[in-house]
Amino acid sequence: MTDVPPTPGIHHVTCVAGDPQRNIDFWVETLGLRLVKRSINQDDPGTYHFFFADAEGTPGTSMTFFPWEDLSSGKVGSGQVSRTAFRVPEGSLDYWEDRFDEYDVDYDDRVERFGETVLPFRDPDGLPVELVEVEIPDDDPTVPWTEFVPEDAAIRGFHSVTLWLADPQPTMDLLRTMGLEEQGTEQAQGDTPGDERTRFEAAGPVGSYVDVLPTVEGGRQGHGTVHHVAFQTPTDEDQAAMRDAVRSEGLSPTQQIDRHWFRSVYFREHGGVLFELATSEPGYTSDEPLDELGGRLVLPGKFEAQREQIEAGLPDVTIPTAETVEAGD
Repeated sequence: MTDVPPTPGIHHVTCVAGDPQRNIDFWVETLGLRLVKRSINQDDPGTYHFFFADAEGTPGTSMTFFPWEDLSSGKVGSGQVSRTAFRVPEGSLDYWEDRFDEYDVDYDDRVERFGETVLPFRDPDGLPVELVEVEIPDDDPTVPWTEFVPEDAAIRGFHSVTLWLADPQPTMDLLRTMGLEEQGTEQAQGDTPGDERTRFEAAGPVGSYVDVLPTVEGGRQGHGTVHHVAFQTPTDEDQAAMRDAVRSEGLSPTQQIDRHWFRSVYFREHGGVLFELATSEPGYTSDEPLDELGGRLVLPGKFEAQREQIEAGLPDVTIPTAETVEAGD
């Protein structure tokens, strides 16, 4: 442990998708997450950036995507986030299996992991995702969105990410520096058979876990892979302290970058996974009212002056609602 304020857990996970409309339809209608922000990749403004989260865009709930249509399919391998897992209420996996059958979602048999039941599945781009049954406390900070999925089954933010690493030890030391505590190991299921999974736990109630597995399986980035995982450093002071701690581990974090809804620092950890440190403020409601989140294309800062050009280069997308989906049946 260090004197650095420990991270409360995962802030967001950003992935690579293909067709933007298919991406929205799956994550909003099929999985029941709210599109809380429709924007652009600030490093590649000709590409959308979609943010799917709980009803209020609570830190620790947003899965985000760059739909780069021209890329080919990726392959999960060493130096990547191999799985992203979400929390769902206890007893809801029967509902989810029925829903996956209805929507023709590719899923696997349930597995038991650290005393929890896990349902692995894949999104339309082949991204490996999991649902994990947990007890949701009364004071849980997440707010379920119930447009398509009932409250007693709705996704309630992140559970964990799994890292595949050729040499896990330096990354495990880094996780300890970031304030995560090792919880134990067990034989892996549904990943790389024969290997041990080591679990680390962060200080907060959402997105608390990072699992580490050793593998030399080769991978490549493309559709169906994770681009980076962001960890919460709630204040600028927390972030600066964590950045210093990361530098002390021999890594090379960037300067702070303003991402409009949070401020970010990026670095590749020892195994090659791209990590981000993200502040809690100003949040997704800083530029849209809560009841209008995701309703329009938001262009941060300097990009607003380029709106006409940017909009002309982006494909049209439609955000599903319960009314429009019902009307289409």
